[in-house]
Amino acid sequence: MMKFALMNEIEDLTRQVLHNCDISDAQHAGLYSTCGLALRLRDLYKWEHRLNPWEEKDTSEILDWIGEKEALWEKLADAKQTDIAIQGNVYDLYDTSAINAILEPRGLFYGAGYAFSLKPSFFLAEIEDKRHNNGYAVYSLGRELARDLLTLPALTQDRQILLRTDSARMYLWDQMVYIKKSGRPALRYALEHCGLKKLDAGEMQQHLPAILAAQKDNYIYHEIGELSDATFDPKIWRELIAVFPHSPVELLARALKDLLADTHPSGTLHHLIANRKFAGLGFYAAFLDGMLKELFPQLREAFIDFTKTGNWRIIKAVTLEGHQHAKKVAAEMIDLYQTGKNRNQLQWTKEQIERRLLKQR
Repeated sequence: MMKFALMNEIEDLTRQVLHNCDISDAQHAGLYSTCGLALRLRDLYKWEHRLNPWEEKDTSEILDWIGEKEALWEKLADAKQTDIAIQGNVYDLYDTSAINAILEPRGLFYGAGYAFSLKPSFFLAEIEDKRHNNGYAVYSLGRELARDLLTLPALTQDRQILLRTDSARMYLWDQMVYIKKSGRPALRYALEHCGLKKLDAGEMQQHLPAILAAQKDNYIYHEIGELSDATFDPKIWRELIAVFPHSPVELLARALKDLLADTHPSGTLHHLIANRKFAGLGFYAAFLDGMLKELFPQLREAFIDFTKTGNWRIIKAVTLEGHQHAKKVAAEMIDLYQTGKNRNQLQWTKEQIERRLLKQR
């Protein structure tokens, strides 16, 4: 009877979290481009139907499912997210510490927060493992019972690191399949160091557990670097994101935070260097893209030299250089923001950041 009651409680909690996921997706789907939304819907469809990342269903089935999803979103366009009820008690839906104090003994973990452009994001997952690394609790989360459009491989919450292995498999597969031409040589290098003899879809499917194992440290040490770096005051960074959502300023702030994390002494690149992680370095170079690539272009060049010489000092030198550059740009950004805030001229701040730091003239 107790087991049956527990199952009912988990099903009820899952419904609550899914409801908030649907509301968030309904009200923020417009943030994405048509292509971006299609990719996220495809991932969500695969998750709902428990498909492997490489499995594709008939287009008509997916279109029918998208039609049902859009009909649901229309109903939820003006809905309000609801707090979480557990065992007769009601918790604020963002009170993750209190909720997880109840759920963790049951092997579950609840995630809630704000993602890109302040989109609310939620998930509920089973806990596979919990360890400590550099003083931080690191949770490996397995099967996800509830999630929204965002396929996030890892994140931090309440100064804890969460590796979402269910999402990470999907995220990593998409990164490999849709990689740009410029990243393919580095990806090939990484996959060869994961034991792949042929670089085709069949080999990647067969070796995906080994590929994810090699990439896992990149996710975890990025989050460790982010928690450890003090360059960007958390309050100021959150203000920048809130004041300039869905803008080039937000993109720059996020890219700077990522670069500061990856190049921090406790972050991704120093970990790869110290432990001679050849595959991990290949993946890092392969997936370096967008504004982060613009801030750190020398990494790809250094990686090419590294593949010829095997000299890790080359990677260490550009890592130190990248960290100093990120600190310099972050300091300028903070100064421009505080100046504009003090003058009550935030539009001036936006224009100055775009002109000086993004070179948008």
